[in-house]
Amino acid sequence: MKHLIDKLEQTHSLTKEEWTALIEGRTPETAAYLFTRARTVRHKYYHHDVYIRGLIEFTNYCKNDCYYCGIRRSNQNARRYRLSKEQILQCCDIGYELGFRTFVLQGGEDGYYTDERMVDIISEIHGRFPDCAITLSIGERSYESYRRFYEAGADRYLLRHETYDPQHYKILHPEPLSAEHRRQCLWDLKEIGYQVGTGFMVGSPYQTAENLADDLLFLEELNPQMVGIGPFIPHHDTPFKEHPAGTMELTLFLLGLIRLLLPKVLLPSTTALGTIAPDGRQQGILAGANVVMPNLSPTDVRKDYLLYDNKICTGEEAAECKSSLEQQMNAIGYQVTVARGDSLNTNMEL
Repeated sequence: MKHLIDKLEQTHSLTKEEWTALIEGRTPETAAYLFTRARTVRHKYYHHDVYIRGLIEFTNYCKNDCYYCGIRRSNQNARRYRLSKEQILQCCDIGYELGFRTFVLQGGEDGYYTDERMVDIISEIHGRFPDCAITLSIGERSYESYRRFYEAGADRYLLRHETYDPQHYKILHPEPLSAEHRRQCLWDLKEIGYQVGTGFMVGSPYQTAENLADDLLFLEELNPQMVGIGPFIPHHDTPFKEHPAGTMELTLFLLGLIRLLLPKVLLPSTTALGTIAPDGRQQGILAGANVVMPNLSPTDVRKDYLLYDNKICTGEEAAECKSSLEQQMNAIGYQVTVARGDSLNTNMEL
């Protein structure tokens, strides 16, 4: 397996058969070798810096009914909320004082936030904090909507493709959602000029090694600036509540592979990793990740943005969350960096 890791580091490309063989044939020894190579590449481009993003989960209403998600439309037990523009700006004020220079507005696909409302919110944040990056993660919208948000001041957009395979996508999502449309949104975002982030769940129901190989081939094709992956974690109010969670072991292995595939990519060590293991986020950094996303949302709504069970940091104030992350990163030889933290993989290179 080591020769495939070496090939990946040198060429940034593998065939589907090679990806599948590497995933299926991984061992603890292979993983240790991979992580060593991934850290070397990560340090070459990003040194020992860990970028922080201020996450603002501003609505948990969603028109979609994805079978794995805790805020799916048909979950009658979800306690719904929306943040006002003033509340969102207050989160940004708090975050800015703490040193955050990227704000991530994340929410369900909520029709209340029309293009006009989103443009108003984005413009206000951009005007108040011109030295900060604005990242959106609000799902599938039209090309025109994406263009308007970009022109209002949004810099980045996160849209996980979740799974490349159309049949697997149908297992996880009801009609009319489709893998093809999801990917088209990503190509639209790239064309407009966003720094684009995508990603997938690890260990999602009925996922195969071939599915993951397809995901990695798509990452090579799209060449995004950011990739967010995390283990599938079941939610008790969804059809997949009995399905086993994805593992930290496979998630870390894939983080290392993605670092070698896309050396300059921004790669978060996600909250989901920290949820399935106490040191999950630290392990993610040691596998090649270089971003963490502490929560700036008001503490009284954090427990309601529950995409999966047992999510961490739902009660901590923003300052507590940042402080504990800084300590965790320092303990493994890394430092949280106050910067926008733009990807070195720019659209101009694509």
